[in-house]
Amino acid sequence: MRLLRVSLHNVGPFDDVELRLDASEPAKDVAASTKESDEKEPTIDPPSAPHPVTVLFGGDGTGKTSLLSALSLTRPGHALPPLPLPPGGAPARGRDGSTPPYVATEWLLGEDDPERPHPLLVTSPSAVLSGESPEGAAVRRREQALFDRRAQQEGGFVFVSFSGARWFSRVPNMLSVPERSILRYDVRQPNGSFDDPTRADLTRETKQIISYAAVGAALGAGSAEHDHLGRFEAALREVIDVVLEPFDLVHAGVSPTSLEPQVRTPRGGVLPFDAMPRAARHLVSFVTLPLRALFASYPGSDTPREREGVVAIDDVEAQQDPALLRALVPLLRRALPNVQWLLTTASTQLALACDATSVVALRRTEASRVELGEGVLH
Repeated sequence: MRLLRVSLHNVGPFDDVELRLDASEPAKDVAASTKESDEKEPTIDPPSAPHPVTVLFGGDGTGKTSLLSALSLTRPGHALPPLPLPPGGAPARGRDGSTPPYVATEWLLGEDDPERPHPLLVTSPSAVLSGESPEGAAVRRREQALFDRRAQQEGGFVFVSFSGARWFSRVPNMLSVPERSILRYDVRQPNGSFDDPTRADLTRETKQIISYAAVGAALGAGSAEHDHLGRFEAALREVIDVVLEPFDLVHAGVSPTSLEPQVRTPRGGVLPFDAMPRAARHLVSFVTLPLRALFASYPGSDTPREREGVVAIDDVEAQQDPALLRALVPLLRRALPNVQWLLTTASTQLALACDATSVVALRRTEASRVELGEGVLH
């Protein structure tokens, strides 16, 4: 699954904004396309592939977090209103008083539905698309409901998000019920809250994934039934080693006494996970959690590292060494080459290290609204 387009209507600081993540020409209006489909069978051209990395660049208050939050709430299997209801309980209305705020996204399903030639449109429950007929709206909602059930029951449709408020506590490792935590991907689990630090501690989840991979691979060795656990552990070692390269560290498995993940230094010493550089722990989590989701969604895959998914990271430069910012995006792409990365940043250094076509600048206008433009210097 890949994201092709995001449209926001009266959401946060955005009025009517469309963000395209592919290199194609601007698409027709979504509602107009739906109306056409009611009248005749349209001619569908295969959409161009989205950029593997999109960097949303802007300062504080430009809506980067709001955009990722809206996106995380409008995807297959998980479509909720973009804004909470006001205290009175009445639906929020748009600034023009006519329609409530809504988000519309287009997803190229790829491996999740290889025979589908055109994107899947997912909208907020309150979406009222301009020019859309009642029949067209009913068809759109039925199709969205169908894919919601598929995503929740059959797996796939991987989307993983990281809050800008993420942090690492020093808690001991604890493995419990891996069938429901590590071996199962719930498409509804990632939520739209990117600013709640009480839900952004990545320590326990990261440790559990690394430890279970080693334990499961060891216990299942020689068993055809559990051969997939060995593939998962091997893939996990590969992706962790990639992101640890700048720190001259390599993955050293887990401690047999504490089950704590470990890394090896160039001199042969061993460091526990909590003693790793802070930037290294963040990078390890950026690849470990998505790989776990890909493995759980496609358990029969021989190469979980090669599967498709979408990963959104807010304030990707946070807790990172400035000297490593230029290498950050290439490291992520090497670790998980088929993942689509959506990154927000206020770092000019990181944005300039990326291809200009992959950078979208956000800036406030005189009316305190936010507009989008291509390139860092927009």
